[in-house]
Amino acid sequence: MTIQLYCFGESGHSYKAALALELAGLDWEPVKVDFFNGETRTPDYRANVNEMGEAPVLVDGDVKLSQSGVIQTYLSDTYGKFGGQDAAEKLEILRWIIWDNQKFSGTSGPLRFLMNFLPEDKRPAEVIAFMQGRMKAAYGVLDAHLEGRDWIVGDAVTNADLTCCGYLFYPEPFGFDRADWPNIDRWLSNIQAIPGWKHPYDLMPGSPADWA
Repeated sequence: MTIQLYCFGESGHSYKAALALELAGLDWEPVKVDFFNGETRTPDYRANVNEMGEAPVLVDGDVKLSQSGVIQTYLSDTYGKFGGQDAAEKLEILRWIIWDNQKFSGTSGPLRFLMNFLPEDKRPAEVIAFMQGRMKAAYGVLDAHLEGRDWIVGDAVTNADLTCCGYLFYPEPFGFDRADWPNIDRWLSNIQAIPGWKHPYDLMPGSPADWA
C-alpha cells in the first residue's frame, strides 16, 4: 500500500518526512496541503486530517501520524532506516530531534515565514532581529558539533541529520549563509550527495512560484 504524506513544498517540517520517505526508497505519494489558502484551518482538515491544523501528516494503512519527529521515528521503527545502530544512538538521535524542533527548525521556520511570506509592511523588524540572534547561536551549536564529523550521530545519515537540515536547503533568505558555517556547509553537501536526494521544491508539490 502506498504511503501518503500530506505536505506542501514550502514546509521544512514536511520536507523532513518527505526526505526520509524518499531516501528510504519507500512507496509514497504526496498529498498537497493548500496551506496558504487556509486549508489547515478548515473544520474538514482538522476533523479528518489533523486536529492540530498542521502538516505533515503521514498515512500508512491504518496508521495516521503528525509531527515530523514522530513520523521519522515511526518510519525508522517500522522500516529500519535512519534510526541508529543501538540504544545509545537512538537516544542521541532523539536528543537532536528535540533540539531541532525547539531551537533550530522551531525558530528558522517562523523566521523564514516572517521574512518572505508576509507583505513587506507587515514584517516585524524587532522580532526578526531577535529570532536571527537565536538562530546564530543555534548555527554555532550545530557547526561546532559537526567539527570532524560527517554526520550528526554515528557514521551514517540518521534522522538527526534529516530533521536538522529541514529548512537549510530553501532559497528564501532568512539569515543563513552556508559559507559562514563551514562544517554545516560540508554536512549539507554530504546530504545532497546521498542517492535520491531532492530539493524540497522538487520533492513536494507547491512553491512560492505557484502563488507569487
